[in-house]
Amino acid sequence: MSTPNTPPTSPILRITSRTAEVGGIPIHRLMPSRQRRMIGAWCFLDHAGPSTFEPGAGMRVGPHPHIGLQTFTWMIKGEVLHRDSLGNKQIIRPGQVNLMTAGHGIAHTEESLAQEDTLHATQLWIALPPPDSHCAPAFDHHPELPLWSLNGCQLTLLAGSYNGYTAPPKLYSPLVGIDLNSTAGSAMTLPLDSEFEYGVLTLEGQTIINGQAFAVDELAYLGLGLHEINLELAPGGSRAILLGGLPFSSDVLIWWNFVGHNKTDIARAQHDWETGSERFGTVHGYDGPPLTAPPLPPGWTI
Repeated sequence: MSTPNTPPTSPILRITSRTAEVGGIPIHRLMPSRQRRMIGAWCFLDHAGPSTFEPGAGMRVGPHPHIGLQTFTWMIKGEVLHRDSLGNKQIIRPGQVNLMTAGHGIAHTEESLAQEDTLHATQLWIALPPPDSHCAPAFDHHPELPLWSLNGCQLTLLAGSYNGYTAPPKLYSPLVGIDLNSTAGSAMTLPLDSEFEYGVLTLEGQTIINGQAFAVDELAYLGLGLHEINLELAPGGSRAILLGGLPFSSDVLIWWNFVGHNKTDIARAQHDWETGSERFGTVHGYDGPPLTAPPLPPGWTI
């Protein structure tokens, strides 16, 4: 799957999700889609839940590999245990971010804690630019993020810099991510960087963006060249996430859990995973088999 690197300036594009299942939990996938492949370096966007389940029957995602990206998890409700082949073991709780940099290769697992009965989160991928796509893998946990209030809305800066704040996650491209949460409703004007492209995903309730209403699991792609947006969060509990970034400077290929800049790199990564190469290491402590990659498209060879 190849992503275009020249996003258009246009009226708001409404992108609806498609449903899937990850680790036994229903998710709504917004990117990549036929309508929009990327927003800046953000190249993948899943909205997981909100889901409820019996304790012990939550999400379980077995060992699987990544290259060429950063996985970015924003937890809203529930708790999930992350393990990876670097030896990290970390519980992520509401209001926290896990950032895993895959670089040249890493494997990890994700599972709900045994006592958990709910899950609500967003998981995103950030494509690494070519100079950094083969960097050393890393994992970072961010339990504290910049918070402020505006017109009855709580804003949490998840990534990048905004409004004089800078979020702690280490990024390799100019990006921003902001969670907007209001229980009683809110209306605000948000300044934007006109060199960034932006999108807003409604997570709960309803948002109205420049006069257009968007329901849960609808992504509003705003395009480029905007200096501000008028945004309303409907009363009764509404939540949205604002994503932005400088348009990515190179095309990106996405296949299974791999992000790369050519087919050969992805084919080699899949071969290394299938043959048990030391490249991805071993995830210790997870009770279950590793995930199996789907067959590569015709012509994708080392």
